[in-house]
Amino acid sequence: MDDELAPVLASVGPRLRELRRERGVTLTRLSEATGISVSTLSRLESGGRRPTLELLLPLAKVHGVPLDELVGARTGDPRVRTPPFTRDGVEYLPLSRNPGGIQAFRITIPPPKGYVEAEQRSHEGHDWVYVLEGRLRLLLGPHDMVLTAGEVAEFDTRIPHGFFNPGPGPVSYLGLFGPQGERAHVRVRPTESSRKRGENEREPEGR
Repeated sequence: MDDELAPVLASVGPRLRELRRERGVTLTRLSEATGISVSTLSRLESGGRRPTLELLLPLAKVHGVPLDELVGARTGDPRVRTPPFTRDGVEYLPLSRNPGGIQAFRITIPPPKGYVEAEQRSHEGHDWVYVLEGRLRLLLGPHDMVLTAGEVAEFDTRIPHGFFNPGPGPVSYLGLFGPQGERAHVRVRPTESSRKRGENEREPEGR
């Protein structure tokens, strides 16, 4: 398992460096935006630090890219790509291999072919959902809502819940599931100095 995963992990560092340089961001600025130390960021890019979900989540958010792009689920050598599987017509693409902790998936639900009964279920754990494209209907206890691309939901899975595609096209979303109630910690907290710098860099109105 480690031998299969090694090429995937090795590609994360160069991708992170490429994204940062494309955006013209220094390690110091990136550290301020994510709360991750400069030394840790440098080791991530050089391959000296193993990428983890807790580190990749804030980096994906700051760079404005899907998490699966960082871990090479979209591109790269197909020989090391984790194969998707289908359950009840829903496609799951595993993005992590950590059975004892948070599990990450890219989930795609096809358009409905007819009436779908809105069932809910509950179980131990914690869910974090980010819609990549399409429309996702989420039933959560007494709540009935539709999430669109860029919207996030987070909840305790002991609350009865269900995911559905209201159409008209397919919906894809990033799902992070902590089977023992683990939660994803997003450490994107701009410091006071970075906020002031951003305010100073804004162009005056009227230009």
